[in-house]
Amino acid sequence: MRHLPNLLTLGNLFSGCCALLYTLYWQPDVAALFTAACFVFDYLDGMVARALKVSSPLGKELDSLADVVSFGVVPGAMLYQLMSGEPSITAAFGPSFVNTAALPAFVLSAFSGLRLAKFNLDTRQTNYFLGLSTPACTVFILGLALSAHHDLFGMGFIFENYYILYPLTAILSVLLVSEIPMFGMKIRNASWKSNAFNIGFLLLFAVFAFFFKEASLSLIIIAYILLSLLLKKQITNPA
Repeated sequence: MRHLPNLLTLGNLFSGCCALLYTLYWQPDVAALFTAACFVFDYLDGMVARALKVSSPLGKELDSLADVVSFGVVPGAMLYQLMSGEPSITAAFGPSFVNTAALPAFVLSAFSGLRLAKFNLDTRQTNYFLGLSTPACTVFILGLALSAHHDLFGMGFIFENYYILYPLTAILSVLLVSEIPMFGMKIRNASWKSNAFNIGFLLLFAVFAFFFKEASLSLIIIAYILLSLLLKKQITNPA
């Protein structure tokens, strides 16, 4: 039983590798399912470790290595595909060529790795995050990929525009390693009061999903960032 958390972490890593493969073959719907599995495994490994009261340096390192793939390389690959703007070619023949103009997408992956390394050394991030978390960044990019793939509201071309994606990569990279306090979305107990923000956030996401479909994934992260900026004092000094 003491090895169960590490097995769940390996499930995260396996799912991340599968999500990467389907992203490279531009099948974002399938990649989204494997990315969702990454989130489930990433949540469960910590929860199970706490329930079993087991922890080890190996588990900590393994968790970060898995997250680098699932929440670092995968969103970078999704961004690369968006910048490439050639999903029909990659869907039919696989990643048969390299688009050098889209390589800056992996700057996001590099900063995701830096963010995870900083997080491991930072003892302040227990009840809240400093900077945008890698899972939140991944959700944002996934929303863009799905919106482009399904040509949401006939505006899919917007999500493949270099003039939008280059600055967006820079902004997200800075947010990942910033010192901006952001809400930690962990459920720690069954109290309504302690989970009021999380429940309200889920309701907001449901509203976004109803009206904006795939784009709701990106919109909810924008709302999360804006709320964190507006309620910075409440995050660092909860009542």
